[in-house]
Amino acid sequence: MADAEAAPSSAVARTLNRIVVGISGASGATYGLRLLQALHGQPGIEAHAVVSDAGWRTLQHECGVDSPAALQALAPGHQLHDVRNVGATLASGSFRSHAMVVAPCSMRTLAAIAHGLSDNLLTRAADVMLKERRKLVLMVRETPLHLVHLRNMLTVTEMGAICCPPLPAFYQHPRSVQDVVDASVARVLDLIDVPHTLATRWAGLPAPLAAAS
Repeated sequence: MADAEAAPSSAVARTLNRIVVGISGASGATYGLRLLQALHGQPGIEAHAVVSDAGWRTLQHECGVDSPAALQALAPGHQLHDVRNVGATLASGSFRSHAMVVAPCSMRTLAAIAHGLSDNLLTRAADVMLKERRKLVLMVRETPLHLVHLRNMLTVTEMGAICCPPLPAFYQHPRSVQDVVDASVARVLDLIDVPHTLATRWAGLPAPLAAAS
């Protein structure tokens, strides 16, 4: 896999917002794929991706993405890092990333992040975001939730991460699965301060009619 290790000049580092997208092995690989697509071409955004071993299996099963080349073809423009390369740029706090999103975030990956188990590049990159007090958004995916799942979500929240489960917003009247996916990705883009047009913004309901006397 391609892994860009060269450090940019200090001038470039000051102007770029680096966004890291992790894809782990929970159902919902399309969220990570769509997020990478939404980041492509955004001015001032440098996107980095890292996919766990289970994440690759889910990408293949759910999205037909069976290789790094296939991921680059469907979501171009990002720098793809090998999850086993814990010496990559993402593993260091000196690599100035603006935010990281794990989309989707499996319960295994959540547990590793909650307990500081930097056992691969994805979980190490998330650990870096927490220790450097940068924005970390976890699109946690599981149902139903047992007590350990809930405790791990509480733990990462206490450390500063944001748990953002990809839940459908039916008030937007989605007409397709893609509409549902885009609405959740839009919320994540808002959280990491990236402009988008993936979903309409809530304008409120009309005032209720006055009840007849």
